[in-house]
Amino acid sequence: MADDPSVVALVIEARDGSQLAWNAIVDRYAPLVWAIGRRHDLGRPDIDDVGQSVWLKLVEHLADIRDPAALPGWIATTTRNECLRVLRTSRSREQAEHRADPEPYAEGGFAEIEQELERVQRQAALRSAFRELRPRCQELLSQLFKEQRPAYRDISATLGMKIGSIGPSRERCLSELRRCPALAVLIEGEGAGATREARRR
Repeated sequence: MADDPSVVALVIEARDGSQLAWNAIVDRYAPLVWAIGRRHDLGRPDIDDVGQSVWLKLVEHLADIRDPAALPGWIATTTRNECLRVLRTSRSREQAEHRADPEPYAEGGFAEIEQELERVQRQAALRSAFRELRPRCQELLSQLFKEQRPAYRDISATLGMKIGSIGPSRERCLSELRRCPALAVLIEGEGAGATREARRR
């Protein structure tokens, strides 16, 4: 996946002392920490413990991360190490060593974590791009992509739009969304990855 410029910006701002940037980093990657914790069969209290340790270590080592774009991988690796620490503490050493055995990951564990990381990055890019849209597009797309989407007549009444203009407006807004820098980088990276995969075949 291509580097996400918003991650780089957040790391730089957090290094400079921005609390808003720090909060954004935690909000963005907390789901990744949770997913890795669940991968290790940890319960909520243990995952909370892992999360606190991960964010504390990030505070301590943020300045040591040479490449800001490497932050997601750093968080994933640190979270896994903290999960193993919790397992060693709460279970017998034999159980912990069994869980630490890399073989289960060779059968797909690392791939699952990578997929979760990519999912988190996609969601973050989409949220960032959505915030760049015109308010009118944000309102329309929010209505159209609700879990239980309202009928067009209800959307028309809520937004004061003609029913016949909803479809064309949706396409224009989606096109605008795809052109947003945060999402454009993601789309470009996924396209390049697909091309490389096709060449390997």
